Amino acid sequence: MWEAYKKGFKAYLQLEKSLSDNSTEAYLRDIEKLTLFLQEKRSLKKPADIVLKDLQQFTKWIAELGMTSSSQARIISGLRAFYKYCLLENISKTDPTTLLEAPKLKRSLPDVLSFDEIEAIITRIDMSKPEGGRNKAILETMYSCGLRVSEVVNLKISQLYLDADFIRVTGKGDKERLVPIGRSAAKYIRIYMKNIRVHIPVKPGNEDILFLSGRGTKLSRVMIFYIIKDLVKKAGIKKTVSPHTFRHSFATHLVEGGADLRAVQEMLGHESITTTEIYTHLDREFLRKTLENFHPAFKA
Repeated sequence: MWEAYKKGFKAYLQLEKSLSDNSTEAYLRDIEKLTLFLQEKRSLKKPADIVLKDLQQFTKWIAELGMTSSSQARIISGLRAFYKYCLLENISKTDPTTLLEAPKLKRSLPDVLSFDEIEAIITRIDMSKPEGGRNKAILETMYSCGLRVSEVVNLKISQLYLDADFIRVTGKGDKERLVPIGRSAAKYIRIYMKNIRVHIPVKPGNEDILFLSGRGTKLSRVMIFYIIKDLVKKAGIKKTVSPHTFRHSFATHLVEGGADLRAVQEMLGHESITTTEIYTHLDREFLRKTLENFHPAFKA
């Protein structure tokens, strides 16, 4: 019977919530864990018969499996989404997740690169090689637009409006947004397209993909990780740096420069402003300078 619920939930996530295949599968895995737990208890209840106590025992069970707090919180989020669907479809009249507590999460903020450190990383690119011109265009675009790694590898030529200084980005849940692009990034994209990409034999299906491998296929997310890891090592930077660090630095530099949080939210493609707020950690020096500039008690 649970197969029918899962099938309906999958359709709801894809059609009504417009979630990507990866997000949909993650939610379905959460429900799979719940059914596995119920089977182990020899009590495979219907969703309508599950009560808060069952879910509390389930969260204890996943904790004992050794799952991290963030993984537990994500699974609970999956259960909440499932019961939202159950209420909509009248599968259940009550939501047992309402009083279910998720583990408290420590918000660990990733390292931020200064503008000079980003410059140091980009200047380590070997521009004598064809992939050098491509990699420079990639990193300039990532920092200029605050893109997720998945967004940069999926960026299409048809989504570039360089004359208008904008690009159209397809983000999570296939939601599109327009993002301004800096002149330097636009310049290196043009150079890459004119001098490098034209010489690559493009594999069928990749004609509209902007950044290609030497074999004419779309780059993998892992490849971007490797490119950045190598450059960070060459630049002698000891921080933990990933593609996401460029996105995080983009947002942090905007906020430190006085950008409106709503504007940053729009550019990052965050559904909720609370997600954007983790990018607003400002270093003490910046806060002190702000007080000196704007607070009467700090002015000389």
